[in-house]
Amino acid sequence: MRVRRWKLVLPLGVVAIAATALVSTSLAASEAREVRVAIMTDCKGAFGANYENDIGGAQAAFAQYAGGKPTSKQKPSAGMTGIKVGGTSVKIVGYGCGDDTAPTAIKETRRLMEGLKADVMVGPLSGDKAVAIANYAKGKPTKTFIIGTAASQDPTMQIAPKNVFRYHGDGAQWNAGLGEIVYKRLGWRNAAIIMDDYSFAWTSAAGIIADFCGIGGKITKRVFPPLNTTDYASYVQQLPKPDQIDGYFWVVGGTGTGVSLKAMEQANGKIDPKQLAGNLFLIDGAAGKEVAPLYPGAYVGGFGSAPGLKTAQVKRYEAVMKKWYPTQAKAAASGFVYNYYNAAWALVLGLQKSAGVVGAKLQASMPRTLASGYQVSNKGLVKLDSRRQAIQDQFQLQIGKGGVPAVIGFVPNVDQAFGGVFGPNKPAPGRAFPPCVKRKLPWQGKIKVVKNGVVTNTTIK
Repeated sequence: MRVRRWKLVLPLGVVAIAATALVSTSLAASEAREVRVAIMTDCKGAFGANYENDIGGAQAAFAQYAGGKPTSKQKPSAGMTGIKVGGTSVKIVGYGCGDDTAPTAIKETRRLMEGLKADVMVGPLSGDKAVAIANYAKGKPTKTFIIGTAASQDPTMQIAPKNVFRYHGDGAQWNAGLGEIVYKRLGWRNAAIIMDDYSFAWTSAAGIIADFCGIGGKITKRVFPPLNTTDYASYVQQLPKPDQIDGYFWVVGGTGTGVSLKAMEQANGKIDPKQLAGNLFLIDGAAGKEVAPLYPGAYVGGFGSAPGLKTAQVKRYEAVMKKWYPTQAKAAASGFVYNYYNAAWALVLGLQKSAGVVGAKLQASMPRTLASGYQVSNKGLVKLDSRRQAIQDQFQLQIGKGGVPAVIGFVPNVDQAFGGVFGPNKPAPGRAFPPCVKRKLPWQGKIKVVKNGVVTNTTIK
């Protein structure tokens, strides 16, 4: 009997041990789950100077919301370890090294997504690359792409694959209100525009054109130097002379901003700041530091951010950047930092909701609102539209003494359709689109004055 009892007990013990082992293995497997993330940006070309800023913005969010530990707070590209969302480990498998061309961006994206087997990519940085990557994403439906700070319209309007998300405005959205401000405050009626000849600049210029023409202004000339042009003499010669026009909209970016403006002054003499307005590149990055001090008083479209805005939400965001990456914190209001930060933060929230599962479940779990630092409307929430594109507050800027930009205007909740100018069945912005047409835009006559970092109830006259 004792022997039989022992034989009976032994299988039960084995079962118990096996069950314990099975549970342990299951838990271990759960703990071992890993989401592989790539950060795609530029380390060369016109926008290569923003490499560390992009990475620092993304990794500050991973540090703040997912426990990431920077290898170096002075050099974000040195890497980050310890990122974990719930029971899921997140590994940054690599950084893309773009050069502002679409072929290089696709080559790098394939290296990251196929060679290094990333599940999610945060990026890219700019226009044509985002267009190419959005088309690439259509063939990779299980992969998720969160645009870094690229702002060409096409990726989330005309292409709009379901696995591509953007938590910031496009280039047209960023310039809402700028045309009306120069029309009202400077009396511009006829203006010329010079823009880099690629998708972001077309989109950025499209917002300026639609806004200025919408209020009644006329664009008399459009000039298109290729991105990375080094000699702008022949292009500035195509512009009307200063005594033939009220002003110039400058939409030349990256390393070309300062060079093109110098060429303009060599041809026509010192530019009067009252005759100059433009997009973010007049005040952002290395070119901004070189250019902005030369043109105090010039008006600038924004970057979806608001340097000097005084809200609790701004203070929290800027404190997070200062905690993790002090150097990048100095450029916290730059979209190269801010938009990558929001993209990575949205990914953390998505992974929390999907319990670390990638693919379709992550895409369904990505947040449709985000409490972005410089958002004021909707209780501080940026909202995504049906094509997963941000509807975002926009702030207009003016260059102050020493080149320091100040927020002077506020337009809430600008959507990508831009009051009906754009749409998924309309052409993407280009050399001729949009035409210069007078029309009523939703914010026309309603731009709020921002004074000393505070949005007022007074409208810009």
